[in-house]
Amino acid sequence: MKVDKIESLKKMASRLRIHSLTSTTSAGSGHPTSCMSIAEIMSSLFFSELDKDDEFILSKGHAAPILWAAYAEAGIIPEKELANLRSIDSMLEGHPTPNMPFIKVATGSLGQGLSAGVGMALAKRLKKSSGRGYVLLGDGEMAEGSVWEAANSASSYKLGNLIAIVDVNRLGQSGPTMHQHDVSAYRKKFEAFGWNAETIDGHSVKEILGALERFRKNTGPSAIIAKTLKGKGVSFLEDMEGWHGKALDQVSLKKALEETGPASVRLESHIKNRKPGHEFHDFGLENYKAGDKVSTREAFGRALVRSGYANKKVVAVDADVKNSTMTEYFFREFPERSFQSFIAEQNMVGMAIGLSAMGYAPFVATFSTFLTKAYDFIRMAGYSKANIKFVGSHSGISIGQDGPSQMGLEDIPMFLNIPNSVVLYPSDAASTQHLVREMTRHEGISYLRTTREKTPVIYSGKEEFPIGGLKVLRKSVNDQAMVVAAGITLHEALEAHDILEKKGIHVRVVDLYSLKPFDSRALAANSKESSNNVMVVEDHYGIGLGSMVSGVLDNVKFLCVNEIPRSGHPKDLMSRYGIDSHAIVRMVEQTGAK
Repeated sequence: MKVDKIESLKKMASRLRIHSLTSTTSAGSGHPTSCMSIAEIMSSLFFSELDKDDEFILSKGHAAPILWAAYAEAGIIPEKELANLRSIDSMLEGHPTPNMPFIKVATGSLGQGLSAGVGMALAKRLKKSSGRGYVLLGDGEMAEGSVWEAANSASSYKLGNLIAIVDVNRLGQSGPTMHQHDVSAYRKKFEAFGWNAETIDGHSVKEILGALERFRKNTGPSAIIAKTLKGKGVSFLEDMEGWHGKALDQVSLKKALEETGPASVRLESHIKNRKPGHEFHDFGLENYKAGDKVSTREAFGRALVRSGYANKKVVAVDADVKNSTMTEYFFREFPERSFQSFIAEQNMVGMAIGLSAMGYAPFVATFSTFLTKAYDFIRMAGYSKANIKFVGSHSGISIGQDGPSQMGLEDIPMFLNIPNSVVLYPSDAASTQHLVREMTRHEGISYLRTTREKTPVIYSGKEEFPIGGLKVLRKSVNDQAMVVAAGITLHEALEAHDILEKKGIHVRVVDLYSLKPFDSRALAANSKESSNNVMVVEDHYGIGLGSMVSGVLDNVKFLCVNEIPRSGHPKDLMSRYGIDSHAIVRMVEQTGAK
């Protein structure tokens, strides 16, 4: 290994430290000491190791200033832009986001980078690319269970193209980390998960480069456990508590720079930014017959296969429930594009973020209730501007005897609250397959809520279901009330309509299959034509369809699940908790409609 190369990388590490100190002082906030511990690692990666087909994720996202410094030294961004760190109009934010074009995965919520790295490595394998994924983690986030979900998955898939580097700088935010400088504890954990792992001095460029060179030959995932010092290079910061997330003032900065001294070097970097575009190819739909009983989860599974044949970038990620969500059809047809996270929902979503970042369109399917486990990952997928299609099955009390732990009754607001998300809730097989096609076409976060029970087909094959639309299934000029429903409760609303019709009470029935976005003007017009007498019925707790409808209409009445449900037959449950056809009839009559 050439001495001059090592010396040049050491000088670059010093430059990265200086940039991290000065930019955070200019911003008045940030995490300079967290940057200083990884200066040699970043120098070695960006100016020696990373090639044009490689990917890098800074999982310890609070060290973003040194990442921006590396991009500046690589000539990707102007060096003067570092002075605008954390400014409202700057792309250099406090934690990495895609507002900086080279960032494919947003980080900052700790414990997520390795899962995304698994997804990227799988995508590299699918593409038959020689590139590798590198994930730089902090020792504090190694306490997150999601890290070990990812480690388990990487080992299972034998991802020789994935390298994790752990910055063991001993100090967390409020005190020492779990293992402090016991680097062997981290090594043993990775080895227990089937990884190649070794410990190094994280401030030795020679040791860093040597480990990276050795790990190129491994067939499974590799972990470099680097012992470092937080605040390295400045005596009053180095390995000192109380400096986490604190920028230096001008006086302290001057003292720090006197210790680091100047560093002058220019090195070439081979990193490239290739953000793949979204592609969509249309696909044909099945001819479901009116009256046939087919569950929406079944229709989803069939439509996903059709989407997969037409769209080579569609992939599926499952959490050991594919025979319930019906992604098993896709797994059978496209095993090379099907990925099992087993019962590890956080890692499932993290993998999808990584796959999306590489240009794939992942369908992530599990019981809607289990998506709550992964909500922080879903949230970060939104900040990553990921293109992920979530599908939650077995939704609501209508699943019956399995009981409340299996009933998705909290899922809708999770996705409603993701900026720019799409939330869809089909009621039959025909609408489901249309909405799967719409999801495939759409770029961004989308959610499809499916039902376990078989429901009758009510729509013809000629119907269209654009995102943002609604359907009026029953109407007359004499409507005295309007019932808004979706999914399983739409069928209850139609049954209630027929009961009321026999009593001479005319009710309009609206299918709000697109909850977000939805056609508020059409909904308001239908409400006006129904005496502004509106009720919403949903198989969910109160903050779902009702919250969307009440946002645009006044005096909306609600039928929803208002208490923790019990096990029982679906019909009995829907009756007890007041969301069946008879409950709808009672509410309409209580409003005075005649």
